[in-house]
Amino acid sequence: MVFGADEFCGSVQGQTYDEAVLVRNFGSNAEGGPLLGDVFNLQGPVFAAESGEVVFKHNETDGASRLPSPLGAWIVLEHDNGLLSVYSRMEDTKAPLPDKIEKGALLAQAGVSGWSSGEGFSFSIFDKKEKRWVNPDIVIDTHLDDRRPPVIQSVRLRNSDGVVFDADSPRVLRQGRYSIDVQTYDLRGSAQTSQLMPHRIISSVNGIETGSLTIETFSARDGVLMLFRGGLISANEVYGPYPLIEAGEVWLNRGSAKLEIIVQDIAGNSRSANYRLNIE
Repeated sequence: MVFGADEFCGSVQGQTYDEAVLVRNFGSNAEGGPLLGDVFNLQGPVFAAESGEVVFKHNETDGASRLPSPLGAWIVLEHDNGLLSVYSRMEDTKAPLPDKIEKGALLAQAGVSGWSSGEGFSFSIFDKKEKRWVNPDIVIDTHLDDRRPPVIQSVRLRNSDGVVFDADSPRVLRQGRYSIDVQTYDLRGSAQTSQLMPHRIISSVNGIETGSLTIETFSARDGVLMLFRGGLISANEVYGPYPLIEAGEVWLNRGSAKLEIIVQDIAGNSRSANYRLNIE
């Protein structure tokens, strides 16, 4: 299924509203953990991105509910293939919803509820069959004409003692195992200024890949969120103090080494940075 994102911004059935601005996206470092959906700033109505069945509706003022309060007022739609879409942090609405929602139908008004930082709404996708959260970028047709590559702000090497070294520093490193921490962001669209999480971060040393982190899904195993970095790995090992992301690990032997970092966004734009390391 491919969702149509034009219902998030523009006009539907004669109703118009200001363009929803994506301010935080799936996989962003949320103070040491991953964000599991997209956050939009918006003043106005929120429409259904795809047809589905209403399986849950909750207002923030529904005091009898014991469901998580961070979502505020939220609505869940179920679609084909076991996909659930979750619209949250909106205004309370007492108006009843039909059991079946058509694509482009009005769901609620954007608002400030739950753990909102501003007026808008949050949007998440959950795969019920696979029991994992899905990056909306891989199932939503965003229609973005994005030609701006991501930005690499810094790359750091962290040894087993927790000592951090800037990759662009001429300092000599000792032989051993290092984690590769990357500070990076994506500026999506020509007018977008929000710092978003890129889609993929690849690290290599002397042409040999040491890590390939892909932000597509997060699954839960025994209560621990997992994502793909060459294989499934705990999100706790990837998400460090904001805004750092651990892109990979490498063993550095004596001599010189070339470290390369490649960052790609969902549109296929990429940026690379190369560093010459000296190891004693």
